[in-house]
This record gives sequence, structure tokens and C-alpha cells, in this order.
Amino acid sequence: MIEFFQKGGPVMWALLALAIIALSIILERFITLYILAWTNPLKLVQKVIEIIEEQGLKEALDYLYNHRSPVAKVLVAGLEKVQQGKSAFEDAMIRKATSELAFLDRGMIYLSAITTIAPLIGFIGTAIGLMKAFNTVAISGEVEPALVAGGISEALIATTASFIIAAPSALFYAIFTSRINTYQRQIEEASNALVEYLLEKGILVI
Repeated sequence: MIEFFQKGGPVMWALLALAIIALSIILERFITLYILAWTNPLKLVQKVIEIIEEQGLKEALDYLYNHRSPVAKVLVAGLEKVQQGKSAFEDAMIRKATSELAFLDRGMIYLSAITTIAPLIGFIGTAIGLMKAFNTVAISGEVEPALVAGGISEALIATTASFIIAAPSALFYAIFTSRINTYQRQIEEASNALVEYLLEKGILVI
């Protein structure tokens, strides 16, 4: 690997930096989206409704306070304003949902950028390698495989390394984006379900 890295030329340092950044974002997003935010919003709101039915609003809030998921924070924001009416209830949930979804989307723009930047840097490495190869030919005045092999090897290694970084970054970006979009829809459905329940029971007034 060290030899492979050295043969890739100076652009390999830039690609290494991008690889480290991409890996850090992927690990952090995986933990956030699949561990911290693993709760199904629809199942959680059903649990909250059951607690309200059996024990009351205070107990439902206590249950949500101990829940770490973003949807729990959204429901808490609404239930804390339940006495102020439907408008205040919904506004509180919308504001909290906005901040929580921004947290879920954190770092995704950088991961998307890496999928574009890495191949561009790889192409720069390719151009540098080819220029070295042609420069060697120009100096020697003849084309011999041994003379141009180093430059061509550098060009191919840089391109390969850039694709190795860009491909997984693009894949995880698509996976994480799908997860975030699904979670957003579920939060909206869960919030609407809670509003409808509270209105039906007369706990929330218009």
C-alpha cells in the first residue's frame, strides 16, 4: 500500500485527506442515523398514545424525556405546548423538527462534494502522470516502454485511487439520503397522528 501510494504522485496526499474525511463522515452518519435515530416514529407515537390513555400526559412526557431519538424531541416540543392550543402545538413541533432534521443532514453536503472532487483530483493526477511520460519521451527522443512506464503508472494509480474514494462515498450518500427522507416522512406522519388523537380526545383545542 505504501508503494502504491508513493507511485501515485503528489495528488495522493489530497486523495488521502478526502478519504479520511469521507470515512469520518460515513462513520458519524451511520452512528447517528442507524443507532441514535433508530426508533420508528410511528411505533413511538403509538406508544405515547397508549401511555396518555393509561397514565396521562405527564407520564407520556416523562417517557419521551428519557428517549434519545429525534422524533421523541419533536413530540416533546409539541406536548409541552398542548395547553396553548393547536397552533402553538404544531408550531413548536415544526420548529423542533427543522432543527432535528438539520442535525440528521449534517455533513451530507461534504460527502456529496467528495464524490465529485475526488475524481477531479484523480484526473489531475492522471494529467500529471501523462505529462511526465511525454516529457520523458521528449527528452530521450524515442518511445521505450521502460521510459514512460513510471508516468503512465502514476496516472493510472491516481485515477484508480480517486474512484475507490468516490464510489463508496456516492453509495453511502444515496443510502443516508434515503434514510433521512424516510425518517422525515415518518416524523410528519407521527406528528399528524398525535395531533389527530389529541384533537379527538379534546386534550388539544383549536
